[in-house]
Amino acid sequence: MDVRDRNHVTVTGRADGPVVMLAHGFGCDQNLWRLVTPILERDFTVVLFDHVGSGNSNLSAWDPERYGSLDGYVDDVLELCRELALGPVTFVGHSVSAMMGVLAAVREPEAFAGLVLLAPSPCFVDDPDTGYRGGFSAADIEELLDSLDANYLGWSGAMAPVIMGNPERPELGEELTNSFCRTDPDIARVFARVTFLSDNRADLAPVRVPTLVAQCSSDAIAPREVGAFVHAQIPASRLVTLNATGHCPQLSAPQETAAAIAAFAGGAD
Repeated sequence: MDVRDRNHVTVTGRADGPVVMLAHGFGCDQNLWRLVTPILERDFTVVLFDHVGSGNSNLSAWDPERYGSLDGYVDDVLELCRELALGPVTFVGHSVSAMMGVLAAVREPEAFAGLVLLAPSPCFVDDPDTGYRGGFSAADIEELLDSLDANYLGWSGAMAPVIMGNPERPELGEELTNSFCRTDPDIARVFARVTFLSDNRADLAPVRVPTLVAQCSSDAIAPREVGAFVHAQIPASRLVTLNATGHCPQLSAPQETAAAIAAFAGGAD
């Protein structure tokens, strides 16, 4: 299957510009980058795609074994880089896609000019033995997944506003709810376990490509301690705290998010 069809790839922006690849998180698709894309298009070649099982990807390509771990998604990212043949890319991974970028860059560093880890979390579960704070107890995650299994649409309506934050802008939470609800529940159940049960803390230190960790000033899903941990673990990484609340700054603060990406990737005026 052609990679452009499988992942519903869109390439836009300046043909002669540095390449920025934008990867969405759980329950989302490339549409959530729509406020950031027009800003980046001025200076960059922008690559957008949907993870298999999300958005307008080819659902016939989804397989629960392949996509039952981050490795299947990492394979897709690296195949995208090879097949598009656009040269080294700055990979911008939001939420769980940040760890896909980390794993891909460790495996094939030559494919990447840099990484932007947007609201990243290498592990959502607190680890009392090491003092690591992921934001959730193991019981919290178990309850979250049980609730998702029991009533995915109800879970989406309850969780999306929490993930989005910005209660004074309810339209943002509604958009994320609608995005969640467009995802097939069986696929969402598998992807949720990949997202919330993965532990990639040990994968951070081997990263050797330039990396920007971009966290939000207030994020119920990835607290600031997580951003600080990621920054401390990745050698020579940079940490920026966006003046944004919630877990989706590409929607809640698109100008600042785009500016941080552009400045790091080298396309800012």
